[in-house]
Amino acid sequence: MGLVRHLRRFLYALGPVLIIASHLGCLLLFWTGLSLAAACWALLLYLVRMLATTAVYHRLITHASYRVARPVAWVGAVVAASAGQMGPSWWKAHHQLHHRHVDTVADPHTPLMPSVGWRGFWHSQVGWLFRPSFFPDSLPADVEADPVMKLIDRLHFVPVLLLAGLSWQLGGMAWLAAFFLSTTLLFHGVASVNSLAHLFGDQPFATGDASRNNRFVALITLGEGWHNLHHAFEASVRQGFTLRSGSLVLLPDPTYRFIRLLEGWGLAWNLRVPSEGALRARARPGAG
Repeated sequence: MGLVRHLRRFLYALGPVLIIASHLGCLLLFWTGLSLAAACWALLLYLVRMLATTAVYHRLITHASYRVARPVAWVGAVVAASAGQMGPSWWKAHHQLHHRHVDTVADPHTPLMPSVGWRGFWHSQVGWLFRPSFFPDSLPADVEADPVMKLIDRLHFVPVLLLAGLSWQLGGMAWLAAFFLSTTLLFHGVASVNSLAHLFGDQPFATGDASRNNRFVALITLGEGWHNLHHAFEASVRQGFTLRSGSLVLLPDPTYRFIRLLEGWGLAWNLRVPSEGALRARARPGAG
């Protein structure tokens, strides 16, 4: 078992290497420039892979906010892995650790512990990649019980390399540079949920932590920036809720709309949404 554990740690360690390589790969843009076609490729990769991260890794695999057939989850996990977001077991383990120890020293992503200010922001945005906590002590049993998910998890780097190769085949160095740009921006977009959305924004719901609803983060993550709601109702398939002047207000949540589209196609079911009464019951004094 010791050999298996060491091999898993080695495969996981390839994640930060790929993220660093992605940042360095953006330097190609000084040589290739960014044509309209390459920019559209970068945008397409960003949107599709962000949706896979938010809808599949986060709301489906980690929080079971809805259900799908296994092949749908497998495809979504491969697409999310192609974004450099590691594998499904690793992703769920890390995110659950965040919720279990939110904004304490045991939270691997918080911008508030052990440092604050720029150091805390750096730790939450990038620095956590290079800490021992990057390697989870345990992995979620439900994901590990699925042999396909387990394979995707261990070979998380393969979809990244394949997509990089496809980008180069389709558009040469210019599209490869666009791939690097898209991957880098997506990494920081996802990381901003842990950093910016725990520093700036409003808190309409009582959660006992620093999670906030941040409009900018919601924009770049297709709805994940309504983070205060998420911490109040982790299993909610829709995160775009708030309370204003006593009224319940729906906020833009493209990820939720995508999941509803899957539902309409018969590919998703059992969507979990809190009732208005439950939302009001968690409102902070004066928020509702």
